[in-house]
Amino acid sequence: MQLGRLVVAVAVGYAAGTFPSAELVAREVDPRSHGSGNPGAANVGDLLGRRAGASVFALDMGKAVVAAHIGRCVGGATGANVAATASVLGHCFPVQRGFQGGKGVATSFGQMLATFPAYLPVDLALGAVAARSDFWKKRPVATVGATCGLWIGLAAVWARGDLPNLWAERASLELPVAAAVSSAAIVWRFHVGNSQLDDNEPRNSGHERKVNSR
Repeated sequence: MQLGRLVVAVAVGYAAGTFPSAELVAREVDPRSHGSGNPGAANVGDLLGRRAGASVFALDMGKAVVAAHIGRCVGGATGANVAATASVLGHCFPVQRGFQGGKGVATSFGQMLATFPAYLPVDLALGAVAARSDFWKKRPVATVGATCGLWIGLAAVWARGDLPNLWAERASLELPVAAAVSSAAIVWRFHVGNSQLDDNEPRNSGHERKVNSR
């Protein structure tokens, strides 16, 4: 693929990732200064209810799906993987907000849906199990690290075995590389977000946690 097409895929994907889903849905409340301070589906859901959280989740997933589709049109399977990965990076590190973005989980689901749909049910199942486990809920960085590690590992297995990948292109080396880059961004954002939550615990307690009661 020509370098110019690769650059276009990266630019489109990153721009899509910076789309401020949480801020647009939570117009009444700034998710960056309420709750956990994370501009993502979970925090918006805690603040404004499940419907608002689901809307943010769908929009964040859609960013990667749209990016992958455009990337695929520009540069085939490579373009799709590059653009979807760039959308996760744009979500986690948006330039217009000082590279302080969300944690990238929903956007990574969109990446999986577009480029590795064979794995998406596994990741959703693991997420559901973790959400119901007090052990894993108390260890968010370890939880996301384990699920991301499985994502990378199975992507490598699919690429090596040339296994069916549902409606997406058959896996190649690009798939585990893309998974690894997105995973690194997500784990880093979880690590930083967890540290910030500990530092800002007084701000995130009491009245501000009750915004979702409206």
